[in-house]
Amino acid sequence: MDSNTPLLELEHVGKEFYGNRVLTDISFTIQPGEIIGLVGENGAGKSTLLNILFGMPVISSTGGYEGNVLVDGKRVSFSSPNQALAKGIGMVHQEFSLIPGFTAAENILLNREVLNPSTMSYVFSDRVSTLDRDAMESRARAAIHTLGVNINPDMVVSEMPVGYKQFIEIAREIDRKGTRLLFLDEPTAVLTEQEAEILLIALRKLAKQGIAIVFISHRLSEVKTLCHRVLILRDGKLITDLPADSLSTREIASLMVGRESERRDPPAPEISDSPVDSVNVDDTLNAPKKKKKKPKPAIKVEHLWVDMPGETVRDVSFEVKKGEIFGIGGLAGHGKLGIPNGIMGLYPAGGKVRLFGRSLTLNKPRAALGRKMAFVSEDRRGVGLLLDEPLDWNITFTAMQTQGRFLLGIPYIFQVRNEYAMAKETRKFIDSLGIKCTGPKQKAGELSGGNQQKVCLAKAFVLRPNILLICEPTRGIDIGAKALVLDTLKQYNKENGTTIIITSSELEELRSVCDRVAIVDEGKIAGILPASSPAEEFGMLMMGEKLRVAMAATE
Repeated sequence: MDSNTPLLELEHVGKEFYGNRVLTDISFTIQPGEIIGLVGENGAGKSTLLNILFGMPVISSTGGYEGNVLVDGKRVSFSSPNQALAKGIGMVHQEFSLIPGFTAAENILLNREVLNPSTMSYVFSDRVSTLDRDAMESRARAAIHTLGVNINPDMVVSEMPVGYKQFIEIAREIDRKGTRLLFLDEPTAVLTEQEAEILLIALRKLAKQGIAIVFISHRLSEVKTLCHRVLILRDGKLITDLPADSLSTREIASLMVGRESERRDPPAPEISDSPVDSVNVDDTLNAPKKKKKKPKPAIKVEHLWVDMPGETVRDVSFEVKKGEIFGIGGLAGHGKLGIPNGIMGLYPAGGKVRLFGRSLTLNKPRAALGRKMAFVSEDRRGVGLLLDEPLDWNITFTAMQTQGRFLLGIPYIFQVRNEYAMAKETRKFIDSLGIKCTGPKQKAGELSGGNQQKVCLAKAFVLRPNILLICEPTRGIDIGAKALVLDTLKQYNKENGTTIIITSSELEELRSVCDRVAIVDEGKIAGILPASSPAEEFGMLMMGEKLRVAMAATE
């Protein structure tokens, strides 16, 4: 093979789904050791393109594709992922494909287990062989070490925080012998900023070893700093193929959406002359008393503990005022996700939670829903959606079940679904949230990740909640849709007075939309600051620095 022959080459690739054109005339090449950034809005065609290149069955079962795909200069047409793997092509999907009850090592070496052969295995095949667990642990540890993280190979996946699971997905592909090309679909979407930086360093090392990488991310700063070239898809067409250092993040965003992307920066922090721009508790206590009526708390949490694997909450107390947008941030695995999951009763919890002065029964999700609370989980596919059901069913089901809406007939005697009302409500949110779909009857599992997230938000809005808990609201959503979702939350809060609690790994996202932000460290709240506080103060709290801050600094 000529040394100048591309590792991968696409010639005029196109794809239709049931008459809907999703890819048109895509052509580009990838050389060994090259990192390509593939960006575009949700629905631009990124996932479809990767499905073609990785031989996903959804492509062959819907009529195949147009054009040619060449590996090492030879035409290929993968009809299954196994054929792609045999050519040294690996893929890490946006949604996890791990087995929860297996350990990290067992998942990394799944279907490639190291066996201890015995006499019986020569007679009855490898099915009677035993696993060489020491060798498996050693290989898994080596793959994990390549990524620069410290994860116990014996740790069960179901007990891992989300960020760890992403590293295990990537480690599995690294362990495969002969891997030459990796497709990574939003690998940093569930990672904190620190974890994402660790991953980017590891990817640079892999590229130096000759492994080519196609990197999909909505974090444009990562694309610009990591990638050699940037491919921009818009409406199924390749708009740009340029060196990453020739484009600014603003230019990339503008090319993605086909319009000038509005800049939404968090409020500029007030700068003081003091070494640490935080509120001193003693000064607050000694300040002149102002006769100001204290706003009634919408939710008061006292000594909450939550037994959520990988996100344990040890002792958390805080109050959120009625109509406030309150943020919860912190590093992965420190408990920030455990707080809303525990309040909603999805994991064993204890302590006290009061809603508008009345106690909430913990460990019973129905009790929380009955008190007009709504929840958007960080795990949209596992908890948030019915993937095989249509959008109208997904959006209205919880309201139907808990509030008796979207039903016709006599309660407790005979009732049927009001299909017209369900479709009407669904169309309203399709329009307002910009959900890209064929209509209310399209299955949720057929949508892109960002559009699935919008469906989860619509499902929560339909409940007309007094308190809305949202985990990772913009995970896997492109830059245009991210602004839309955050603006929608602010508008919903303004128009309805809904108290909103947002848990996110994106600190700047919290600072841009919230009134106050709490930082969780080792299962406890390290501090609560106004969103306008300097980013350095939040960073110090994340690093375990206990600043002397007033827990109710804005009251």
